[in-house]
Amino acid sequence: MRFRPFEMERWQSLWENRVRYNLSESGVSPFSLSELSELTGTDPAGTVLGYGHTEGSPLLRERIAALYPGATPEEVLVTSGSAEANFVACWSLIEAGDRVVIVTPTYGQTPGLAESLGAEVVELPLEEDRGWQPAPGAAASAIGPGTRLVVITNPNNPTGAVLTPSSMAEIIEAAERAGAWILADEVYRGAELAGPETESLWDGARRVIVTASLSKAYGLPGLRIGWLVADRGFRDEVWARKDYTTITPSVLCDRLATAALETENRAKILARTREILVRHLSILDAWAAAHAEVLRYRPPDAGAIALFGYDLPVGSAELAERLKGERDTLLVPGIHFGLEGHFRVGFGYSEEQLRGGLEALSSLLSELTETRIASSP
Repeated sequence: MRFRPFEMERWQSLWENRVRYNLSESGVSPFSLSELSELTGTDPAGTVLGYGHTEGSPLLRERIAALYPGATPEEVLVTSGSAEANFVACWSLIEAGDRVVIVTPTYGQTPGLAESLGAEVVELPLEEDRGWQPAPGAAASAIGPGTRLVVITNPNNPTGAVLTPSSMAEIIEAAERAGAWILADEVYRGAELAGPETESLWDGARRVIVTASLSKAYGLPGLRIGWLVADRGFRDEVWARKDYTTITPSVLCDRLATAALETENRAKILARTREILVRHLSILDAWAAAHAEVLRYRPPDAGAIALFGYDLPVGSAELAERLKGERDTLLVPGIHFGLEGHFRVGFGYSEEQLRGGLEALSSLLSELTETRIASSP
């Protein structure tokens, strides 16, 4: 088995806790244990720390199933974050030589897994000038005969864009025609800036696997609770694979996640998320407008992430390295998403972090702009 390193995760793992300002995070400010306990009315002190249900407790699976019309608890598998859900799904489906179509740009886990498992990876690109939607007809061209799996992240990471109904319909139609499975990573669902939640791809009828977690929209990444929703047969196959990975979720985290997903508690948590995102996006919008001469920017539909294109004579990896080394600030270079000339900013953590990080980035952008002007003939 060949192995493709996960560059973005290595970058964040090495530096996110060592810089003064971290603009690489893609979620909202996390809850403290006391804040979550107060909001949910849960006292975790009496939790017996034994082994729990390896597929997730019945009540937690019931509450997850309720998020997907027609889903049952028997179609839900609780995992260690959406990362494990994506991993066991890919491990179950992909064999060497399979054709896997991935909507790009995207979080690098599934492309890296597919390559490591020996698949032929084909990109279905989202186009910046179309508002990060695929070109009409592109899905039919990419998702050809013999396609085993189509991977979608919706809402998208790194763009924050939500696929339009027509874009989604073209992808679904092409996948059905090819007899392909669809893996829909919906981890940013619930973190919309306005309007209703993004419609889930789940409908229980097609060969669709949905993954998500409490990490991004809920501000609970430290619980490491994610899930996979699929038809009972595939769910059971994946559950058997999970016996080789984490085996079981933490009983403490399972209990807290169950409380968080109670209907009223979930509504309170997501309202908090939207308030943070809307307030911080106004800061980011104003900052972007001040740098419009060198930046391209489409405000995100969902998630605490924004993708910027830039017009400066420096690669995104060098820009990120300089920002880290010279200004103690971390962001994600576009090259980690296969997008040179771009960078991703996270705006969901504290206002102090956001303003300080943007000020540091402004300083570097100004320096690079002056250098470009000075070197112009």
